[in-house]
Amino acid sequence: MPSSDLPWPAPSCSRELTAAGSQPDVPLAVRLPSMEKPLTVLHVSLYHPTQDPDTFANVPLKLQHDASPLLVGRSPDAHLQLQLPRLSRRHLSLEPYREKGGTLLVFCLKVLSRRGCVWVNGLTLSFLEQVPLSVVNRVAFSGIQMVIRVEQGTSLEAFVCCFHLSSSPLIHRPQAEETDEWDGQLQEQPSPSSGQRAPYHLGLLHGPSQPSPGGGPETQLQKAPSARMLC
Repeated sequence: MPSSDLPWPAPSCSRELTAAGSQPDVPLAVRLPSMEKPLTVLHVSLYHPTQDPDTFANVPLKLQHDASPLLVGRSPDAHLQLQLPRLSRRHLSLEPYREKGGTLLVFCLKVLSRRGCVWVNGLTLSFLEQVPLSVVNRVAFSGIQMVIRVEQGTSLEAFVCCFHLSSSPLIHRPQAEETDEWDGQLQEQPSPSSGQRAPYHLGLLHGPSQPSPGGGPETQLQKAPSARMLC
């Protein structure tokens, strides 16, 4: 006799959840019986100009994560591990939280590294600065180009990342230099004779800065004009 407690059938690709690593596909309802609401999915595209396969060797096709910060960096304990010497062990985090009065998970990106900077939708962020994410987000750091598209779900307990490796650039702007230690200094604006284009900005995220969901001081975000150094 059929039981009403059987797990849901496997959902579509964006909603299908798999156990991490080499474990077989397991519906989330089996592993987390109390969760029956669809999860938010972050579709993350990645590109690096060297096209070195080792850079993204540890990037999974799909990653299910609870409602805690998802760490990106070089460390083996980073949830998204990228192999680049210029990358910090914990370079940045994608942090889910619920806004006051809200009923859905929303996300912010927070910089955890003192090395270089992180460029997000026209803003240049330094250590411990953060910015809320919108539906489509363009991010650049340590030569990595990343586009994050948020597909909203209703669950507050977990979310999913689906990763895609791109063979062509995702953000079209001049290559920018980085410093070993972000010091907030500005680059000199290139002379017209140099032939160097001004950086192309893809829109700004508006709204006040807010404390990180995990705590920490409130930070002020910087708008990145064309003469400002990008990462």
